[in-house]
Amino acid sequence: MTTQATPPLRAAIIPVTPLQQNCTLLWCTATMRGAFVDPGGDLDLLKSAMTQHGVTIEKILLTHGHIDHCGSAGILAAELGVPIEGPHEDDRFWIDRLAEDGAKYGVTGQPFEPDRWLVDGDTATVGQLTFNVRHCPGHTPGHIVFHHPESSLAMVGDVLFKGSIGRTDFPRGNHQDLLDSIVQRLWPMGNDTAFVPGHGAMSTFGQERATNPFVADRVLAKTGNVSV
Repeated sequence: MTTQATPPLRAAIIPVTPLQQNCTLLWCTATMRGAFVDPGGDLDLLKSAMTQHGVTIEKILLTHGHIDHCGSAGILAAELGVPIEGPHEDDRFWIDRLAEDGAKYGVTGQPFEPDRWLVDGDTATVGQLTFNVRHCPGHTPGHIVFHHPESSLAMVGDVLFKGSIGRTDFPRGNHQDLLDSIVQRLWPMGNDTAFVPGHGAMSTFGQERATNPFVADRVLAKTGNVSV
């Protein structure tokens, strides 16, 4: 049983690949069963962290199909004998080109078929934890976000960063879709919700609504993209 001193969810952020992508090892403290979110590479480092924290991995969760987030996901899933859940199927074309993109960026990339594509409104379980899935297109068309309301924590991939937002100049990226995803899908999770971005330091949605030069409330109000 978890107590106030032992939160139900713990997480460790492990930057991987030359692009320093934030892979998250998260686990249920009641069962010590966990998942890797976006294991893009450096699998020896990830498996060492798993062992260090005493976590039994039961699945891999993916926010989107870019090489630094999922290039080695299929390899790790096969090694650990676990399923892959996510992203949304609109990112299938990114996963299909992982080998090509891997050669381009000098990162291991192996195409795979997720065991379960996820859509908005789905849930994903890890141990006794349940994560809400929100479809947040813009950076990629099939980008999703994992939210654990009880912990006020979200894994947002490359949708939002501390002081910035995701790029939209990739194939099928869309700037307005990204803004809509942030305003309509992330902000309602609450200002006190902390988030793990795909790169860089953590922040909270409240902090970004107050200070982010792209999506702060005052910035969106000026451009007509008024927050909700």
